[in-house]
Amino acid sequence: MDKIKRVFPGGNTSEGFFSYYNYIIEEDANRIFVIKGGPGTGKSSMMKKIARVMMGKGYDVEYHHCSSDNNSIDGIVIPKLKVAMLDGTAPHVVDPKNPGAVDEIIHLGDYWDVEKMEANKKEILESNKKVGRLFRRAYKYLKASRPIYEDMVEKNSESMDFGKVNMITSALIDNLFANTSLSKNIGKERHLFGSAYTPNGWVEFTNTILQNVKNVYCIKGDFGTGKSSLLERIYKEAVIKGLDVEIYHTPLIPEKIETILIKELNVGLTTSSMFENENYKKIDLDKFLDEKMNEEYREEIEEDREMFNGLIEKAVSNIARAKKEHDHMESYYVPNMNFEEIEEVADKVVERILKYDK
Repeated sequence: MDKIKRVFPGGNTSEGFFSYYNYIIEEDANRIFVIKGGPGTGKSSMMKKIARVMMGKGYDVEYHHCSSDNNSIDGIVIPKLKVAMLDGTAPHVVDPKNPGAVDEIIHLGDYWDVEKMEANKKEILESNKKVGRLFRRAYKYLKASRPIYEDMVEKNSESMDFGKVNMITSALIDNLFANTSLSKNIGKERHLFGSAYTPNGWVEFTNTILQNVKNVYCIKGDFGTGKSSLLERIYKEAVIKGLDVEIYHTPLIPEKIETILIKELNVGLTTSSMFENENYKKIDLDKFLDEKMNEEYREEIEEDREMFNGLIEKAVSNIARAKKEHDHMESYYVPNMNFEEIEEVADKVVERILKYDK
């Protein structure tokens, strides 16, 4: 049965827009189609159509969603055929690395009415400027939330017995890799986001990332209890042993980790609440908090949490406003596009993709 995997290749973070686009498909790709064009020109619709056709033919498909509009997509990957289609427009500008040999550009600007587009030049420029301003405002709120988050981390960390966390982590590593021999080659890393701050709030796809994984470990714990560090130690050990690992990062701080997948072991480890009740094993790091010491900070932590949530809400509100303005900007493009010709382009792309089924 064909499967859909959903991820985010980029995210709205405390560092602004952060991209893991280089990890969408491996360097040995057969073909990468880079789609260029303005808002409303049909990039996402084309990729969705091609994805549906390929799924109908029995292929698994990865949907790489847009964090600025989670119902839109920035790319698709057909893993079996090593083929990808990517949105190559800002903020995730993608240019061919191996033009012709692997990469090629599909420019949807070839299918719009230039004269009618120029007639809306002033409105498009103003709308685009407003979208940029709203995103900058959203990123300021996300950046402001980070020191509040770090204050909660600091307070919880002071109450943690990290010696016991280290023991738990070491025992878990020994158990996971007990039957894994050291390889002469290190494993490959693939970094993406499993969740994102979007116009619809916080959205996550961990359930699709870990679908059909036999053993899922659910790592629970408050901010600062060592969840991300535990996951980092395990994924690095896997890579050293020659295993390929998919690493999914948190939307606020892109260096931090929320999920890892080690396909060869059929194992996933995640901090996602989606697996709190359905998992192979739960590891609760909160039990290593000194309750008496932590109680001294209880009021301050709750104040921080309220302030943090308020800042995130403000950020999401501005992302939603940017999405609304972006939709308005699309209205200047949609009526001036020749979508029948774009449909024909999509059909030709499907034919070319299928040639890689050898």
